[in-house]
Amino acid sequence: MEVSVIGQVNLGRSDVGCREIGNCSFTKNLNSKISSSVKISKVCVGQNIKWPLKSLNGFSLKASACSQLEPVISEEDSSNRKSKPNDGVKLFVGLPLDAVSSANTVNHARAIAAGLKALKLLGVDGIELPVWWGVVEKEARGKYDWTGYLALTEMIQKLGLNLHVSLCFHASEEPKIPLPEWVSRIGESDPSIFFKDRSGQLYKDCLSFAVTDAPVLDGKTPVQVYREFCESFKDAFSPFMGSTITGISFGLGPEGELRYPSHHNPSKMNNHQGAGEFQCYDEYMLSSLKQYAENSGNPLWGLGGPHDAPGYDQPPMSSNFFKEHGGSWGTTYGDFFLSWYSGQLISHGSKLLSLASETFNDVPISICGKIPLVHSWYRTQSHPSELTAGFYNTVNRDGYEAVIEMLAKHSCQIILPGMDLSDQHQPNESLSSPELLLAQIAASCRKHGVEILGQNSMVANASNGFEQIKNLSGEKEVMSLFTYQRMGADFFSPEHFPSFTQFVRNLNQPELDSDDQPMKQEERAESLTGNNLQKQTA
Repeated sequence: MEVSVIGQVNLGRSDVGCREIGNCSFTKNLNSKISSSVKISKVCVGQNIKWPLKSLNGFSLKASACSQLEPVISEEDSSNRKSKPNDGVKLFVGLPLDAVSSANTVNHARAIAAGLKALKLLGVDGIELPVWWGVVEKEARGKYDWTGYLALTEMIQKLGLNLHVSLCFHASEEPKIPLPEWVSRIGESDPSIFFKDRSGQLYKDCLSFAVTDAPVLDGKTPVQVYREFCESFKDAFSPFMGSTITGISFGLGPEGELRYPSHHNPSKMNNHQGAGEFQCYDEYMLSSLKQYAENSGNPLWGLGGPHDAPGYDQPPMSSNFFKEHGGSWGTTYGDFFLSWYSGQLISHGSKLLSLASETFNDVPISICGKIPLVHSWYRTQSHPSELTAGFYNTVNRDGYEAVIEMLAKHSCQIILPGMDLSDQHQPNESLSSPELLLAQIAASCRKHGVEILGQNSMVANASNGFEQIKNLSGEKEVMSLFTYQRMGADFFSPEHFPSFTQFVRNLNQPELDSDDQPMKQEERAESLTGNNLQKQTA
């Protein structure tokens, strides 16, 4: 499908001191008049910008080759319009995961620039940028290259957008972003630095939590390596700290989240039927379990994980461990194992967030940790999916209290994904409840004074997702910042982008005076949509 956008640049009246972009027409029943006060420093036309379809987050477009549009608001506009309240929910949008290539160059730089300008004019507050360990410290320990990320940061700064940086110490399957080459080489000779499940399958996209303090990386611990990485980042980005860069999230596990990779073996059944598997069979995890068992006076309990837990592809109640009544999870042994398993998770998170807080304690930015919304099987007594992910949360035990206390201890905020999900759109078979789980975590956050930053699950994934986010954003106690994930083909498609535009228009819409009603600021945006966008300026 091709969507064309024809833009005309017309000089406005000199007495109001602005230039307008107007009369943008869309095909496929997407029609809008869009006007914005902009300063045009240079316009060139006809340059093709393409993001390959092989990239999960890619899209292609045609845009001006070197348009430099800097949004400015005239004095007349600003005097007639009330600004967004300071305590309103801020809206960020995530850049593609592969915004920076493995060669440390900006992927599809002109396309990203066009997208950023559109988001700025739409009224978005800031951008989230994933920064990958495997890109920056690719070849050798201590050899850092920040080139691509610095270029993007400068681009974001020039547009007057804020920036939240996600430090990613894990790998990505799609798009393919591996761990640093030097770490993978160590893993080849010592595979026990990776998680292992009961069948011996390794998870190589992040390091095992049991090695966080072990000198397994050329004689250094992961904590020491991460600290040096953060110090290099802080030095390289010092001109942007506290001004453009307002927050940093610290990668804590798979996909950056504080959890075990309990679902890394894709289920052959419907994805809501399995609960995942415990990840405690690598050498370092087993050593920790053995010591914990000996200290508790039950050495035989330290030989491995639960023998009666189901596999990835089995419904959780098909084996004894997670059974509603009489399951092993409710026994003395179950409490022993789950306390150790969740304790390893919390200890790992505490060590990493401690080093992040210490490293950035002298710059005015927020530090965040991401916690997953593991909502499948929440309506059962044992909460099997949460248990395998590392959260000892059951019908009679709050497994998130200790996690939130840990975040509060290090003065960190919490990032919660899945805020576009609602109970009514979950399959009945999964006994799921994202809303109840979110409410439970939010209650702990209020209790301990931990601020929540929200995210959606994925672009256009959840039915009625925008309305669900909007409802949550109306409660300041629930969420102060929301990051929409993520720019790419789906995001800018004609099926999605108009809905996102309406969402932005409704989210924290500023109160307007009567003489400003005909042209709302939310409507003053450069329109960008579709797999092929053509922009002609004249």
